[in-house]
Amino acid sequence: MKKQIILLSSGIILVAALFLFGKTSVPKKPLPQAAAAPEKLFDIQQFILSAKEKLTPSQAIYVSKLENGISRGDVQTQQIKAYNDLANFWKDSVKLFEPYAFYLSEGSKLENSEKNLTFAAQLFLENLRVEHDGAKLNWETAQAIELFEKALEHNPEDADLKIGLGSAYVFGKGGSGNPQETMKGIQQLLSVVRKDSTNMRAQMVLGIGGTVSGQYDNAIKRLLKVVTAEPDNLEAMLFLADAYAAKGDKAEAIKWYNACKHLKSDKGFLQAIDEKIKSL
Repeated sequence: MKKQIILLSSGIILVAALFLFGKTSVPKKPLPQAAAAPEKLFDIQQFILSAKEKLTPSQAIYVSKLENGISRGDVQTQQIKAYNDLANFWKDSVKLFEPYAFYLSEGSKLENSEKNLTFAAQLFLENLRVEHDGAKLNWETAQAIELFEKALEHNPEDADLKIGLGSAYVFGKGGSGNPQETMKGIQQLLSVVRKDSTNMRAQMVLGIGGTVSGQYDNAIKRLLKVVTAEPDNLEAMLFLADAYAAKGDKAEAIKWYNACKHLKSDKGFLQAIDEKIKSL
């Protein structure tokens, strides 16, 4: 079944709730660092070749024409247009995320504008947060990091771009258990909060990074700041409860899990919260 496109949006809390109860369960104690396993690789070109085999004849002809426009075009604007047309085809006609995001990012790199680089980077960042395939997660993380770094070349002091880059490290390989990658993200985020401690986006991702890396006291301190400033921030509250649970403070964990139930009435969500409380 084709994975549906996840469109860029500022409201990711519903997705985050599923994310929290999925592969990112917080261990009771920091796990010992194991020997590095070979990195799973995702070949986007091979993926596109396989996807093209499922196209209709007319779709295949259209895609081939656009691809030839990239390889033969001697004018940059023509190449950018071909990339964007391919991105739109895979998004609208096939509804397949990987080639859509790939061609969009290639076009943004060639155009090299901060706005389009940022859009493509955010697209990868949002998708990697719900990615369960290890090879695709590595690829999406690398793409997001590259795009955020290129955008930062245009605007090195932009706080939102630094938060995006830090988030890519934390939610990417860091979220799958690589502490070195988590720390790279934390350093980016710290550079933001040292200048502006009221930046709650940075504080929240730092709190999440602390939770997944086992630095529970630091995570709790930062997440408490976020839920105080933003009492309706469900994602921050969920991670705060997880941090308390992982630390072994059952009373505070239950308190915050129950507080989450006031922010979302979905039956499945409430059952998942109750299961978490029972597990304590």
